[in-house]
Amino acid sequence: METGSEQTGSDRKLDHAHNGGELEMQQKSPFDGIESESGKLLDEDGRPQRTGNSWTATAHIITAVIGSGVLSLSWSFAQMGWIAGPLILFLFALCTWYTSKLLADCYRYPDPVTGKRNYIYMDAVRVNVSARSHFFCGIMQYSNLVGTSVGYTIATATSAVAVQKSNCYHKNGIRTDSEVDGHCLASTTSYIAIFGVIQIFLSQIPNFGELWWLSYVAAIMSFTYATIGLGLGIDKAAVGGHSYGSISGVKIGRDVTEAQKVWDVFSALGNMAFAYSFSMILIEIEDTIRAPAENRQMKRATSWGVSVTTAFYMSVAIAGYLAFGDAAPGNLLTGFFTPYWLVDFANVCIVIHLIGAYQVYTQPVYQFFERWVSRRWKRRSFHSKALIFKLPGKSSPRFELNWFRLIWRSVYVVITTIVAMLLPFFNSVLGIIGALAFWPLTVYYPVVMYMNQHKVPRWSRTWIALHSLSFITFLVSAAGVIGSVASIVTDLSEVKPFQKI
Repeated sequence: METGSEQTGSDRKLDHAHNGGELEMQQKSPFDGIESESGKLLDEDGRPQRTGNSWTATAHIITAVIGSGVLSLSWSFAQMGWIAGPLILFLFALCTWYTSKLLADCYRYPDPVTGKRNYIYMDAVRVNVSARSHFFCGIMQYSNLVGTSVGYTIATATSAVAVQKSNCYHKNGIRTDSEVDGHCLASTTSYIAIFGVIQIFLSQIPNFGELWWLSYVAAIMSFTYATIGLGLGIDKAAVGGHSYGSISGVKIGRDVTEAQKVWDVFSALGNMAFAYSFSMILIEIEDTIRAPAENRQMKRATSWGVSVTTAFYMSVAIAGYLAFGDAAPGNLLTGFFTPYWLVDFANVCIVIHLIGAYQVYTQPVYQFFERWVSRRWKRRSFHSKALIFKLPGKSSPRFELNWFRLIWRSVYVVITTIVAMLLPFFNSVLGIIGALAFWPLTVYYPVVMYMNQHKVPRWSRTWIALHSLSFITFLVSAAGVIGSVASIVTDLSEVKPFQKI
């Protein structure tokens, strides 16, 4: 005889199915992805599911941080000496690491784990600070990114010219004979053009998420040429018979005038600041990381990236300063002529690295403009039309060519290439842009966003400490700008476009 509390078999099945469905719904996280009609997984914001992690983010950071600027740090040490040089470089690293951790929490708003995503740095500034700050941030961020792409174009061509001249010297010898020296003259123009053609093809990579393989290659190349520079520096330092540097760096009166010493120290500060000016793309990098807890993964990647790059920076700078003393060249590798094949290989690695680094710095520019166009002309589809290519075979991949992306990105590359040809001394201008961008983008905005997000009380210890950090870095950036302006004045009087060197 059944009682009212008993269930039939069918009732138990229904109840079990119901409870199981509730349990499944409770266990399913909104970060697990949503399946679209085409079968692709989407994140909670409707975009293709992010697949990045701490390792891919670390590769992006290393690619962005370790550039050809690492080879100028020995010269920076020579301007400051053995005490101030390493100490200031370490302080730059510590400051960048700390403010980058603050910035990682600003990817989502208002909650750093479950809040709404900010796809770009400017979006984070808008929601955490104000619309006016969003506007000024955009000007500084994207002018820096565009300037960096021009500077990397010139730096790549310079390394290519170094290979050509090294081979010429190896064949003809380094002489004062005008005929031999004439054979070894080279121009960066043709190499800049070749670099531009390569970037037109690579610029069709749709977004940061599909750029991971290029970042891995570029990161390996950066380690390679930095290691070669380190090895050559150690080898030359071990030979002896030369100065190993000094406590105060280049001497006033013996090496430079008092005014030149001040400008060179300021310029060295600008070089160090630019070496760590990568915060403007951290939000974009974080937008490639899979959910949940992107901020924790990004903080881990930032710690790894800054630690590894600082170790390389310090090692290369110290080895180069030991090798050349106060006469350290602006580019460490230009001070070595033997073994030719190794120096050539190092310069080739620089070229490959900067090809990838160019994309890391220009992808945010591409995506910003393409988002603006899609919002401006929502009802038109010219910006989303694409041509599908499929290779023969059932399982062969399909390739999508977006006409708008092809045209506009190609135009951008052509423009930056022409500017690089016309302004071969643009590295000095880049120093200004880097110095201007370091304080607001690496320190000021992350600090202000953190204080607004966590509602830090005015005049508390944290409030005073963060504002003090911001003020000190402002003074350092201002000094870097002054030094870079002085370098530009010198460059304008010495360098002409399309001139062979």
